[in-house]
Amino acid sequence: MEFLNCIASFLWFATGVIAIGQPTTLTFSPDLGGLQLGGSGLAPTIILDSKDWPGVTRAANDLANDFGLVIGTTAKVATGTSDVSNAPVIIAGTIGNSSLIQTLVSASKLDITGIQGQWESFSSQLVSNPVEGVSSALVIVGSDKRGTLYGLYDISEQIGVSPWYWWADVPPKKKSVVYALNTTKTQGPPSIKYRGIFLNDEQPSLTNWVNQNYGSYNSDFHAKVFELLLRLRANYFWPAMWNSKFYVDDSKNGPLADTYGIVMGTSHTEPMARADKEKVKPWDWKSNQANVKKYMQDGVTRAKNWETLWTLGMRGDGDTASSTMDSSTLTQVITFQESALKSTFGDLTDVPMMWCLYKEVAGYYQKGMTVPTDVTLLWSDDNSGNIQRLPTPSEANRLGNAGVYYHFDYVGDPRNYKWINSIQLSKTWEQMHLAHQKNATQIWIVNVGDLKPLEIPISHFLDMAYNMSQFSMPDSTDQWLKLWATRESGSSVADATAAAITTYGKLIIRRKYELLDTSPFVLSMNYDEAENVYNEWVSLLNATQSIYDSLDATTQTSFFEMVLHPVLAGKMVQEIYIKASMNAYYATQKRMKANTFAADVKSAFSADQQISSRYHQLLKGKWNHMMDQVHLGYDNWQDPSSNSMPSVKTVSTTAPSSGIMGVSVQGSTISSPGDAAANLLAMNPYMPDSRYIDVYTRGQGSFSYNITANVSSITVTPSSGTLTYPSGASDARAFIKVDWSAVPSGLSRVGLTVAGSSGSNANVLLTLPLNNVAVPTDFKGFVESNGVVAIEMAHYSSRTAGSSGTTMEVIPNYGRTHSGIMLFPVTASTQTTSGGPKMVYNFHSFTTTNSANVVVYLSPSFNTNPSNPLSYAFSIDDGAIKAVQPVPSATLGTMPAGWSDAVENGARVVTTAAGSIAAGDHTLSLWALEPGTVVQRIVIDLGGVKTSYLGPPESVRV
Repeated sequence: MEFLNCIASFLWFATGVIAIGQPTTLTFSPDLGGLQLGGSGLAPTIILDSKDWPGVTRAANDLANDFGLVIGTTAKVATGTSDVSNAPVIIAGTIGNSSLIQTLVSASKLDITGIQGQWESFSSQLVSNPVEGVSSALVIVGSDKRGTLYGLYDISEQIGVSPWYWWADVPPKKKSVVYALNTTKTQGPPSIKYRGIFLNDEQPSLTNWVNQNYGSYNSDFHAKVFELLLRLRANYFWPAMWNSKFYVDDSKNGPLADTYGIVMGTSHTEPMARADKEKVKPWDWKSNQANVKKYMQDGVTRAKNWETLWTLGMRGDGDTASSTMDSSTLTQVITFQESALKSTFGDLTDVPMMWCLYKEVAGYYQKGMTVPTDVTLLWSDDNSGNIQRLPTPSEANRLGNAGVYYHFDYVGDPRNYKWINSIQLSKTWEQMHLAHQKNATQIWIVNVGDLKPLEIPISHFLDMAYNMSQFSMPDSTDQWLKLWATRESGSSVADATAAAITTYGKLIIRRKYELLDTSPFVLSMNYDEAENVYNEWVSLLNATQSIYDSLDATTQTSFFEMVLHPVLAGKMVQEIYIKASMNAYYATQKRMKANTFAADVKSAFSADQQISSRYHQLLKGKWNHMMDQVHLGYDNWQDPSSNSMPSVKTVSTTAPSSGIMGVSVQGSTISSPGDAAANLLAMNPYMPDSRYIDVYTRGQGSFSYNITANVSSITVTPSSGTLTYPSGASDARAFIKVDWSAVPSGLSRVGLTVAGSSGSNANVLLTLPLNNVAVPTDFKGFVESNGVVAIEMAHYSSRTAGSSGTTMEVIPNYGRTHSGIMLFPVTASTQTTSGGPKMVYNFHSFTTTNSANVVVYLSPSFNTNPSNPLSYAFSIDDGAIKAVQPVPSATLGTMPAGWSDAVENGARVVTTAAGSIAAGDHTLSLWALEPGTVVQRIVIDLGGVKTSYLGPPESVRV
């Protein structure tokens, strides 16, 4: 498969076609030959059978318009062959609905054996003399209605029209000529049978936008959504539910979905194709059963003539648990629902049904509730991207199979998140790859909130659902991102754009915007975490802005919407909270820069509103209201009434009695003179970070300073200067460099003096511990620094495959800092440390301790098979192997212990005692024993780990 993907990629670049991950059938170079479909003043005639599906005619007209967007000449759509003139011809049709296709098959000119009887499959090929007067034509044949639709939209994407041409304003890629290659393409069936999105939590942004542009969630609005879904090769839709009723608000909605070819469903809390806002009162099976039954039967009657995937089951009113519901009662509900469907349709063999095991409902199933085997079990994540349950071996052969209800947006505990994109694509790949391999392949539906700000994760999710074979390896998302960036913005910026998006995913998975406050990255200012995180955002914004600046004006608009805006808006929110926290930190030192940060926070808060306004003013207000969502000032799970700025402090400009000069050292709030001077953090030759002294003003005025060391091996830069507030530089950071060749071996201490000019009151004497140590010349691996060894998972020393062919694989750009590792393939059985694959990480310790700990950072995943909970094991050298079950067992519908912290922090952190470790060379061996266990990083604590959010920076490797 990897070899075939490489060939496909080569053809993709050679032909210039920009369809993501699909075999190429077109070229824009006459040198490769084939049938010319378009050029200057030339466009094809698309021939259909008038008896084909109405949706096929509609999609053919979309393709005709797309040719106009790309080559400047719109194609024609015809239902006969009499008026083809000298135009090139595309023939499109559905097996069983098109006499044109049947004629070609009967004449042995068209081979349909690869797709006939298949779900949503199509074939395209050049056919010689297909009809009288036509020497050659490109023929697109679908196995069914959507097969033909996808075949038509495949041509649209290949010629240069992005599925997001309207919803994200991606400009069509202009071409001078278009040729069809003399090749046969067969595609489908899709990896997941039903693939779609759920518009949810759609207020205020989407609803305000819809009301302004359409008046309501009517058929004109849904036509835009349905076209997008088909261009993304999706087929399934749950409509908005907060204050809308899909079938009632506009009587055209239901028939329109069927015409387009969209399979309609309703959310987990809206059974039998009826909207939440239509529910009878009281919504209670026990006390109002007759009316509830009529409500459900009426839903079947109304939607019986349209393609529907029926939602079964029942929860309480308003998407809550019902106080009168239990497994016995719910069994009665589902039994009635199936009987209502059977009385309408008779045989239910071809009537798809699903039951969503959401929240407390899943607990009924775990306790033994029996569900008809023809009903799809739709397993839910925890609303935060962590799938709670997947099919076990005993469920693998259920007639209805299984699926996944996933979230890119949510309202509820621990905190709403529905503003802008906060999804790490590699995490989505890891979870959905696991679902696919565990045979949850009937339904994938994802909650996308307002739809608009989530273009990238929606594309990624639906591309996986359509063809998971393109996503077979852990680095698949990186490859996909480059293709996506090329399609949307061009090959010249593809690598840089992909890098920006993966960096964004790393930064945002640490903590969603709505969960931010002033605490996460400033727990005790250790490891300069707050500043480092802020600088990462600044670097990302600079890189993303540079890409934007390199693009033409039309491409800039779409790039802003999908890439630059989330980076720019995200950076501003981070700046607000980080600088507010730094303001409080500096205020305790009476540092004048606290006032600068207070002003910066106010400026950033204002800029946040300006960024939303910039978005709303795009294209003369096309997307006005899409950024209405409140996103600043949360203090519980629900939205605050408006955005609010964190409080900041202003420091008096009158210097304290101890003088205007202030001196602090890294990681300490102590401000000298006045406080007793703090010792500098120790230095050694293998430090992953730097050491510095901060000198600053503590009031209005000016002073000069000079920093000296009592040994020549220490250099401080800058060693002197003048600081002034408010008219000049108020702070200086002096970095310390050591000439280790001039430092005695072992531990020593150096004195540094910070001397202030007249009026600064006093000198400050500081002590700097130096530990001049060395690793053996033949050692390769991580080196301890100050009692810590921190390891990113991709940087292993060696790895060993398992006896059954299993491996430990790296997921690049995964988790909060760098990468993850997983057991592969995920279909493997539970592994043992004797026969399973392992990763080995070499490290050298200068410390001897009897109380070492191994801290493992994992993805906040679930035990998707309760009988085989997630587990890993580790050992130091040849010592005892310690096996760990990181996620406690829990009843479905409830969250395991530690879940809230893991979700909020983007990682589950597990500390295990490792016993004694002596100074010297060591190995840490790591085994993932159960599929689905993903480790993000490891820290070996030899007594030096300090409190922080992300953990110590990665140790130096030699």
